[in-house]
Formats: sequence, structure tokens, C-alpha cells
Amino acid sequence: MSAVTGPTTFLGMPPFPTAARAALGDAQLRRNLAHATGTIRAKRAAVIDELEDWEGLRQRAARTKDETLAHLDEHLLTLEASLTARGATVHWARDAADACRVVADVARAHGIRDVVKVKSMATQEIQLNETLAEQGISAWETDLAELIVQLGDDLPSHILVPAIHRNRTEIRDIFRDRMGAVGRAAPDGLTDDPAVLAGAARLHLREKFLSTRMAVSGANFAVADTGTLVVVESEGNGRMCLTLPEVLVSVVGIEKVVPTWSDLESFLTLLPRSSTGERMNPYTSTWSGVAPGDGPQEVHVVLLDNGRTKALADDFARQALRCIRCSACLNVCPVYERVGGHTYGSVYPGPIGAILNPLLKGVGQDPATDALPYASTLCGACGDVCPVAIDIPGILVHLRGKVVDAHRGDGLPKAEAVAMKAAAWGLGSAARLGLGERLLGAAAGLWRGSRAGTTRPVITRLPWPGSHWTRARDLPVPPRESFRAWWRRTGRDGGAS
Repeated sequence: MSAVTGPTTFLGMPPFPTAARAALGDAQLRRNLAHATGTIRAKRAAVIDELEDWEGLRQRAARTKDETLAHLDEHLLTLEASLTARGATVHWARDAADACRVVADVARAHGIRDVVKVKSMATQEIQLNETLAEQGISAWETDLAELIVQLGDDLPSHILVPAIHRNRTEIRDIFRDRMGAVGRAAPDGLTDDPAVLAGAARLHLREKFLSTRMAVSGANFAVADTGTLVVVESEGNGRMCLTLPEVLVSVVGIEKVVPTWSDLESFLTLLPRSSTGERMNPYTSTWSGVAPGDGPQEVHVVLLDNGRTKALADDFARQALRCIRCSACLNVCPVYERVGGHTYGSVYPGPIGAILNPLLKGVGQDPATDALPYASTLCGACGDVCPVAIDIPGILVHLRGKVVDAHRGDGLPKAEAVAMKAAAWGLGSAARLGLGERLLGAAAGLWRGSRAGTTRPVITRLPWPGSHWTRARDLPVPPRESFRAWWRRTGRDGGAS
């Protein structure tokens, strides 16, 4: 029986502006997102207020990450040595293809056709499920939200809550219609009560846990000096995957390394408060290689690059690699709350996805990636809540510059570039500026329209290309008299208040 893998990939989805325009028309999606993100924001704020020096904790964690990234090569070699000494096999994966090949080779070596998975964004990033399915190996998601996404032939839309775009009635229908095709069916008379839905998922997954011989995980952190991998989660599914199967393969981004066990203290305080609004994670699982007679007896660790060294080479934007995948930036972002995660066309949505994707892939490669740094109002809320103090707004502006630079000389100039050059020409001469002001003033004298509730007249519709502006916002009618004309009329001593 083959697993439900969901849509092949995010590839081929339209760029953010097109996808966002469609998402804005989905009222149910907006209601689901507003309710979920609002609830998480309130919980986060309450538990953060309990700490006396939250800002100091953020800065300490940021320094730890920055110092680690500055010497990442050394820490990775230490991690490899520590894991090997404890019986694990370490693999280095330059890209997604390398990482997927390792996992598939391990499965084939043991004649395994089914694997269970701990929720892992790294494995979603490399499209592991789809690659394994092509080779006849079924990958079963065990995180509740990931299970909903997989059964619903869907894609994740949030880092913490991948099925945040679904309400409980939709989830009930997915369980009722799809569970039986891939394992234990949902109970008869299934309701949309959250406890009942969780119970149905528990029965379905228990069958997977007890019958599957291989598991695949990611890791939230990898401790270099002890060779310890760490997974934090809320449901216990991760603990089942990490202890019951005979074989365990962990795919770990190279940026997840921390030097020492004591360095975990800051992160294990910051992460649960920022993500789920809890003081600590219900389940924090750690493992170091192989323990005879206890847990998996064959452990493989795949250290994944897949663009991370490319991001590391950017002296300013490398701070994005501090990210601990808490999703706090998504939950405060006014853009994400209105359009959801699918519009970003990646496993990493929201503000952090708008910077991580271009950094990992490089700009100037495809329109969808190049659009992401512009998927923001630059309100700054994401940077304020980031538990490791990533300057997300600053990186967004930095990447916008890189996108522009990447397309310099690409055939005909874009409309934006033409408009900026025209503005530079007009503003570069006092005579031209004065003429423009007089023309605008004359045009203002012809305008009589206004919008109800406004204190000054506004232009609600312009011909093309101005229509691109007015179809989304109003344009104030320019004043009949410019400041310079007023200055000349009244004299340098003012003459009018």
C-alpha cells in the first residue's frame, strides 16, 4: 500500500503577487488564519512577560549562533567525530539529491518499503517523500498536522502548524474520506471535536509505529561536543519514531549545530515560548549514536548543505541561519495572516521564508524566488518577535537590492526602473520640478471628486499605467499651490501661518 505523498512539490506555483491575489479572495482561509495566529500571539505574549530579561536572552542566543556560524567548519568536524565515536554513520550531502540518495540507499539495504517520519522541514525542503515514492518507498508523516496535510493531498502552509489553513470540519472530512485507503480507517460517526479527531489520528498512527522498521527525522539542534541530536515536539509522535524502529536516519541542516550541551539552555527557553506559547516543550528527545539493546541499532546522520554555505557567504544576511524555526514571525506578519503560507511557494513561508528561500537558492534564478523579498510591508514586527534577533526587515531590503542588481541589463528595462529614471530626471532640475508642480496644480484645479470619510479630495481611478496604483489604493489630489510657490508669494518672513 503506497503512502499519500501530496502534490509533487511547490515548484510551478505562481509568483507571490499572483498567488496572494487569489488567496485574498478566500474568506474562509482568512478566518482560519486570523483565529489561529491570534491565539498563538496571545499565548506567546503571556509567557514572555513572565521573564525578566527576554531581550538579554535573545541577544545571548544570537551571539551563540553567530559565533558558531563563524567557525562552522570546525564545529561540524567535531560533531562528525562525536557521532562516529558513538556508533552513528555520518554522511555529507551537498544538495537535495545527495541527501535523498542516502536515505533511499539505507532503506533499500534493509529491504524496507515503509518509513515513519518525525516532522522535519529539512526533509520537506529536499522533497524526500516524493523522491522515496518514485522508488517504491512510502513515507508516513506522524505529526498530527503533517498527517492532515498528507492525507488531504495538500501542502504545508505554516512552520509550526502546517495545517493552519484547515478548520476542524475540513479535518474531519479528510480523516473520514482518506484514512482507510492508507491504513486504519477513521471510526464510524467521527465528529469534528478536537479530542475525537486526535483519538482517530492516534489509532491510525499507532499501527504505523508498531509495524514500521525505519524512521526518518530532522533535528532542532545538534550538539557538537557530545554528538547529540535534539528534537522538540508536542505530541509524542517524535519519541515513538526515535525509539521503536530498528533503523534511524536523521537529516540535519548544517546550521543546526551548537558547540556545547550548555548552549542549549537559551534555545530551549526561547523556542517553546516563541512557537507554541509554552514554558517548555512537552517532549524533548535527545539521542547520541547507538545504544546496544535500546532504541534504533543503526543510526545515520545526513549533514545537509543545499545552499546553506551560499547563504553563509553573505556577511549581512547569514544571520538568517540563526533561525530556530519557531514561526513567531509568521504569527505577527500582517501579510501572512491575510494570504497564508501557500502563496510563498516554498516549505518555508512567511517573513523567514521570504529571506531563506532567496538565500538558499540565489536570486536571479526564477521569478517566484525573486518576488519573495517584496512579500512584506516592512512593518518590522517580524524582527521584533524573532527569538534570535534576526533583522528580517533589514535582510528583506538587502535582498531586494540583490534582485535588482541581478537583473540589470536584462533586455528592456522594467516599468519601475523607467519610473525611477523619470523621477530622477524631473527632480534633478529646479526648473523641471517647478514646471511639474505648476502642471500638477493646474490639474488639481480641475478635480472635484472625493471619497466619503476623507478630509481631502482623492483620486480613485487613473488611466494606465497609473491604474496599477489606484486599483489598490487612493491617491491624494495634489495641492493647487506648491510649497515653493507659497514661499515666493508670502515672502521669506512667512507672512502666513
